[in-house]
Amino acid sequence: MKEAVAQLTDTEGDFKIGLVVVDDLLGGWTNRYDCEFKLRFGAASKALSNKRPRWLKDNWLTAILWSSEPASERAVRDAVKTVIYRQAYAQCHGPASNLGDMLAQEGHVMSAAGCTGPVFDDEEIAYTREVIKPYLDATDKRTVIECLFGDEAGRTLGFSPRGLSPWAGIALALHEAAFHRFAPRSLVPSRP
Repeated sequence: MKEAVAQLTDTEGDFKIGLVVVDDLLGGWTNRYDCEFKLRFGAASKALSNKRPRWLKDNWLTAILWSSEPASERAVRDAVKTVIYRQAYAQCHGPASNLGDMLAQEGHVMSAAGCTGPVFDDEEIAYTREVIKPYLDATDKRTVIECLFGDEAGRTLGFSPRGLSPWAGIALALHEAAFHRFAPRSLVPSRP
């Protein structure tokens, strides 16, 4: 938290962070991809509105670890830093409204947080870019989830396969952030 907060001195807000382990191991009550979508694109919008239930006295950011993945110091670091940078990005640029905005947001967030994956080779990146390109203006949850998380994710929700590998859009977002190909904007606005 200290690393992220030190870089966000021009960003306002008072938040507490909760680290939650979500049980997605056997696919019982939790659909990983639906949760990922809500956490990445819904939580920041709610926090921006500054509307919280009367019974909640603090604004909370939720960092997630998944029971299907091994816990590690790196996983905790990435979860905490991405939720902080995601909130800062949303404060600076507003909520992501379409797939292109979502890719820009997640690329910048993961890059700023120092995330190292998912990573695809150049051929897979080029293929993913071509498949996703016609949908950059899409706003419907179905298309966005299919493009961000790939065919496997879509199948778990009864969606259409598009020929995309797992985490395809997320890998593309991280790759493109390194080359500023999606809406090159800084994470935090510069002050005059």
